[in-house]
Amino acid sequence: MRRGLPIFALALLLALATAAVTGAVVQQKDGLVVHFDAEFSPHSLPRQTAAPIQVTIKGAVATTDGSHPPPLKVLEIKLNRSGRIYTKGLPSCSPSRLQSTSTSEARSRCGSALVGKGRFRAEVELGATPVAAAGEVLAFNGRVAGKPGLLLHFFGGAPVRFTLVVPLGIGHHRDGEFGPVLRTRIPKLANGFGSITQIELSLGRRWRFAGKPRSYLSAACSAPAGFPEVPFTFAEAKFRFEGHSEITSTLEKVCRVR
Repeated sequence: MRRGLPIFALALLLALATAAVTGAVVQQKDGLVVHFDAEFSPHSLPRQTAAPIQVTIKGAVATTDGSHPPPLKVLEIKLNRSGRIYTKGLPSCSPSRLQSTSTSEARSRCGSALVGKGRFRAEVELGATPVAAAGEVLAFNGRVAGKPGLLLHFFGGAPVRFTLVVPLGIGHHRDGEFGPVLRTRIPKLANGFGSITQIELSLGRRWRFAGKPRSYLSAACSAPAGFPEVPFTFAEAKFRFEGHSEITSTLEKVCRVR
């Protein structure tokens, strides 16, 4: 069943207005509307030495006609090269330990590797009418194909119970404006009949290793000498949905030198 087009048009206008205020990016292509935003805190950072930060990522997808959105198949997120992801000395979890677990069970098994948490919404096609679901998403430090990775654990308890574990590999670009990069192919949700439609995830963790304080995420504000702040390309995200071409969103942000 398709939702009313006027309701969706109002929601789209609200999303565009919010994006204009927050700096979020809204992309429309092939009947899909993708909303992507990410923020970091604090905004005041050292000019050269990286300092601990927390990053909050927000995303949403809808269709222009209000129909059920297609599932996301491939996701890639690049971060500015001034940012760093550090995992040495941090406990690690494996995807197998998270399969078929609830949020509380996942925390019990891999809580020492937790690096982030948030909320999500999803739609599952059960008959003619999509069923809306919501739940918690947890992020754990892990290994993907023998290399550093990030494991996302989605759990929905009502009205449809499901667990989805998404492993993201962590790489690094040697050249250009981007450094850390996260890539994944999204497993099927509800045998391909489900789609994540909205997510908000905050990442950040501090611990001690080798006698020094460590941070999962850190960054510097690479403003030229004499400039108190600088605009920069914070992140670029590429989304590939089933049956649709790739959609790319680029976020521009401002940091201040402290």
